[in-house]
Amino acid sequence: MDEHYFTPSPTTDERRFPLRVRLAGRDLDLVSSASVFSGRGLDKATAVLLDRLDEVAVPPSGATIVDLGCGWGPIALTAALLHPDAQVWAVDVSARARELTAENARRAGLTNVRVLAPQEVPEDLAPDALWSNPPIRIGKEALHALLQEWTTRLAPHGTAALVVGRNLGADPLARWLGEQLPDRPVGKVASAKGFRVIEVGPVG
Repeated sequence: MDEHYFTPSPTTDERRFPLRVRLAGRDLDLVSSASVFSGRGLDKATAVLLDRLDEVAVPPSGATIVDLGCGWGPIALTAALLHPDAQVWAVDVSARARELTAENARRAGLTNVRVLAPQEVPEDLAPDALWSNPPIRIGKEALHALLQEWTTRLAPHGTAALVVGRNLGADPLARWLGEQLPDRPVGKVASAKGFRVIEVGPVG
């Protein structure tokens, strides 16, 4: 089931194909593969997040932005395009996803995208922003562990924007995050097409 979510080396077909997509107002000629999540194009949840970025906190100048679960790279590439002075960290357990994101960053002419496996991320990294379409289907326990790890990494002023389907538990997840992060505001900042954008705010 959806092995691209959690398998470092999935067994699905890794053949690449061209992918033309519009990100941050630019038409890009990229590559993708059926071996990564939503390999044929921009999935609805990610599209909602990218369309509603104007409703979430703007990262500071020179920010460190993490795309957790980068897939073929739409969130990471958008972050790099919108914030050319930022350092974007694209993180994914899948080696194929990381290869695609790195290749797509090169194709887009972006030099501020760094692609890593989770275990390669420095322990002291404190992101200014975390943008993610989190892997809901890895299961509640694994998802909670993943989000707890990464939201607690945020810098005190840092924020997170997560897109989750309403019917996949967006509202309970927001409540759980609020319980885990009592020093930070957590709530829905946007809703469209059955998806919620949940924002974790700065320590207040």
